[in-house]
Amino acid sequence: MRTEAYGTASGPVAGFLENPVVGMAPWILFSLLVGPGRFEIAVGISLASALLLVLVGRLVHRGSSWKLLEVADVVFFAALAVIGALASDGTLRWLETYAGEVASLTLTAIAFGSMAVGMPFTLQYAREQTDPSVWNAPAFLRTNYAITGVWGLAFLVTALAGGFGDLVLRAPDNIWTTWIVPILALVAALRFTAWYPDVVRARAAGTPGPGRASLLLPLAGLLVPIGIAVLVFDGGAWWLGVALIVAGGLLTKRLQARA
Repeated sequence: MRTEAYGTASGPVAGFLENPVVGMAPWILFSLLVGPGRFEIAVGISLASALLLVLVGRLVHRGSSWKLLEVADVVFFAALAVIGALASDGTLRWLETYAGEVASLTLTAIAFGSMAVGMPFTLQYAREQTDPSVWNAPAFLRTNYAITGVWGLAFLVTALAGGFGDLVLRAPDNIWTTWIVPILALVAALRFTAWYPDVVRARAAGTPGPGRASLLLPLAGLLVPIGIAVLVFDGGAWWLGVALIVAGGLLTKRLQARA
């Protein structure tokens, strides 16, 4: 995946590390792992992944600059690790319940805050894949603003879903608010990150680009495994699981034909 309108490959490892999705990996892991009885393991895995990404990034790109997301990764999860180690039992229980929402809201603030100051966080990654001559190109900048904004919305949805499960449903492990809605939001952002630059490049070249069907296809494909998960883990809503499986199959076929 590439986040820029114009780009060149720079090797598989470097290309992997230059993707902003990699910088968000510790946050995504934490949001999906944290929960009652899982705070320490979620923080440990997220902090270890953040440090590993920084280390590998410095080895691969010895002259590359530090990125906002890299610094935020390490600082946030190191702080959570210290707080968790010193916290009382009551504070630890609060963290187990609400730390996922705190992480998602923090990343939402980073995304929209970086846009507000004129430096969407994907821009730092995109510039490492492009020639400086295109850094101020309107299409290049719009692409990064759009992708950063979509990621901000995805994490906002994740935070709201978690908050609804914790505060309204009083069910921190609710399958919909803990897994299904956040995964759909993150997959949608991932797909947009891959899809939108191709649209921008096609517009610039005056050629037909990928349509909306190709954007929605992965989300339609997810409905089938989600329906199966509902059947397995939420037996009271078996009818909804069946409906999701049927809808996913039909939508996937229709979108495949259109794409």
